[in-house]
Amino acid sequence: MLKSKSKSQPLRLLSYGQSTSAPVAITTTVGAAAGILSLLLQFVNFGVNSAAAKYMKGMTFVQLQDGTTAAAKTLGPGERTNETIKTFVTNSMVKLFNWDGIINTDENGKLIQKVDKGVEIETENGGRRKIPSDVWEAAFTLSENQDFRASFLKTLASTIPEGIFSGQGTVTIVTNYISAPRKISEGKWEVDIIASLVTFNSERNKSKGLPFNKTITIAAVDTPQNPPQTTDIAQKVYKAKNSGLEIIQIIDYELGKKK
Repeated sequence: MLKSKSKSQPLRLLSYGQSTSAPVAITTTVGAAAGILSLLLQFVNFGVNSAAAKYMKGMTFVQLQDGTTAAAKTLGPGERTNETIKTFVTNSMVKLFNWDGIINTDENGKLIQKVDKGVEIETENGGRRKIPSDVWEAAFTLSENQDFRASFLKTLASTIPEGIFSGQGTVTIVTNYISAPRKISEGKWEVDIIASLVTFNSERNKSKGLPFNKTITIAAVDTPQNPPQTTDIAQKVYKAKNSGLEIIQIIDYELGKKK
């Protein structure tokens, strides 16, 4: 009689339990590994999404004029970033306190300089004096409340040398320091500026500087929507208010200095 061949014992890949053929066991193991890997990838994906969501919280995207998009942070009606406030103060001071009797215009892509005829303003003593056109335009960054803008222009008109309009000299503000904005209430901040007003003669070979150290109070305002068709003056007002800020007070630095 022929002895029946004993069947070889299958390879046991499982720790215990019923025997499983090698192909099935390998398939089971690979499947389990794939499941674990998939689970790990889901955790990683969740972590990435959570980090992205945290980073993007409060962010939105705006389309620029050239068609590209950029991330922008959503702010409340009375909120402004420190950089926005400092930029607004810097630009406003430069435009208000640079006097040279020249108007720079862009004509067909070319910079054209013209003699500034100025804008007549009534002074504090009832007289009439001129201020540079650019200064008059920049003054729309000042608040109209309590006639602050009108009073400021009257004082400024008495300060600006008349020789500015005849080429006898120029005045330039030189800024040495601008403090970080201090929030004093909702939608209001103070900024200190340490600067000098430097007067040059017509040849610009002689100069004299006067201290210009001020504490400037700024308030948030609604950004005006620019209608498609409007007057030239309205356009200038909208441009000045475009940053959503206005100056409501300018006092000597020592008077506004925090103790």
